[in-house]
Amino acid sequence: MHDHDQERTILVLNSGSSSLKFGLFAPSADDETLLLEGAAEGIGRTDGRLRIKAADGRVLLQQDQKLDSQTEALQQLSQLLVQQHRARPSAVGHRVVHGGPRLRTHQRITDDVRRQLLDALHFAPLHIPPALELINEATQIFRDATHYACFDTAFHATLPPRAAQLPLPRRYADAGVIRYGFHGLSYESLVKQLGAALPSRAVFAHLGNGASLCALLDGRSVDTTMGLTPTGGIPMGTRSGDLDPGVLLYLMRAERLDADALDTLLNRQSGLAGYADGESDMQALQKSAANGDAHASLALDAFATGVRKTIGGYAALLGGIDLLVFTGGIGEHSAEVRRRVCDGLAFLGLVEGDPAGKVRVLHTEEEKQIARHCRELLQAGES
Repeated sequence: MHDHDQERTILVLNSGSSSLKFGLFAPSADDETLLLEGAAEGIGRTDGRLRIKAADGRVLLQQDQKLDSQTEALQQLSQLLVQQHRARPSAVGHRVVHGGPRLRTHQRITDDVRRQLLDALHFAPLHIPPALELINEATQIFRDATHYACFDTAFHATLPPRAAQLPLPRRYADAGVIRYGFHGLSYESLVKQLGAALPSRAVFAHLGNGASLCALLDGRSVDTTMGLTPTGGIPMGTRSGDLDPGVLLYLMRAERLDADALDTLLNRQSGLAGYADGESDMQALQKSAANGDAHASLALDAFATGVRKTIGGYAALLGGIDLLVFTGGIGEHSAEVRRRVCDGLAFLGLVEGDPAGKVRVLHTEEEKQIARHCRELLQAGES
């Protein structure tokens, strides 16, 4: 590695509620090359661990230890980068789930951007505080780098008004209460991977603990299942997805639940976990269902049906579907879920394992996609 290249590395940080995933990328001919990746998991718990791997899968560092905070994980990471690559990244890219109404494009992080993120707090109370904290810590630790925010909502800025605007008085839309959509970086990475092979009418299904679908016309998002927040859409691991709004009114009146209690109920105790008495892990659910557990079976059925109904609706919206792509942890690894989803879509020509290839499984590359955006922004800033 030339000294010049060493200085051109981009560090990508992808923070979850109790985890921090990261990747270090260097420029290659016409894309980004992964140098090392890893994750700090179980932050704040006693069974925490930090693992860093080289691109070829070699483990460079594995520590089972209590990591008190993301800061601690970041400091360890920065030490390792200096040791392994004698390098400080020239840019750091942050995945930000929600930027609120005004932050809809990937951009350099300035004081103004931080202020706007703070203003957008109530749009994503679970996601924005840890993201801001991480940004503040990373700018201290990686002082020489330029920091960029990449938003999971940016890809859906192309939604037409009929998809973006909610059936509420218009003053709410003016205040930013609209459909934002999420998993945008994942969807962008699929568009990039497919390149010229992406047909005009496509549906992407990002199925993980959080799950959403997106309808694409000529590579642009025209509809998506998640809404104002990542709680909307199909039932997920622990999130309810869409509900009759009357259910919330009922819970507020009959059970006197306040916003915080509703938040916990809808985001942490519902979805598959609601159907299956607290179990939200797809592998565990499949195993239980195979052993005759009716609740697990119902959870699987409801999940697959939610996905299938959405695909049917998007077929009507797009006037047909030329390609269906599954991605995300469940989408990539659960043949059972893919089979259940496609069972009944043969009339659309969508058949799992079809040699004509209208149904595909692709690995999402969110971190790489963030690195690509950072590289473009970095170069644009220099020119």
